[in-house]
Parts: sequence; C-alpha cells; structure tokens
Amino acid sequence: MGGGRATWYQHPGRTASGERYDPDGLTAAHASLPFGSRVRVVNRSNNRSVVVRITDRINVRTKAKRSYVIDLSRGSARALGISGVAQVALYRADAPQNP
Repeated sequence: MGGGRATWYQHPGRTASGERYDPDGLTAAHASLPFGSRVRVVNRSNNRSVVVRITDRINVRTKAKRSYVIDLSRGSARALGISGVAQVALYRADAPQNP
C-alpha cells in the first residue's frame, strides 16, 4: 500500500463516517481508503505496528500544508510510539506482512 509521513489528530464530535471519535481507539483518517478498511501501520523508526480501522478523512487543507499519508488517532499514535510526525509503512491488514 505504500507509506510516508504520519501524524496524529484529536477532535470532538463525529468522524466523516458518522462514528463518534474515540481519541484512545485504534482508528485513523485516510484520504481515499473506504471507511471500515483495516490497515497495518508500521513505524519505520522502531518497527512497532498496529492495525487501525479507517473511520475518518484527512483534512484536505491541512494536507496541502503538510503532506502525510495517514492521520492517526491518539491511541494509534501512542501504540506506535509516535508523538508528532513519523515515517510509516502501510499494509493491508488481511495481507501477509513483510515490514
């Protein structure tokens, strides 16, 4: 699936999929993957990985200023050891992994 820069976000209310946002959940925002998609995210600096579910969309205006491939919930970022921006690899969660 590729990879690139990842960051994390937090906001009150609902996600683009209509779910209530859970900052401690293992979820993420992506520009085009279907809602409900499961993606394995691997932090390239420490090889920690987590499977997240896509529940939201990346903010287009923010992405134009800072290019990134995935926007992680706080819980997902913590599981990966990310406190700001990190390089990650993305894999389909149902496919064999070779990070």
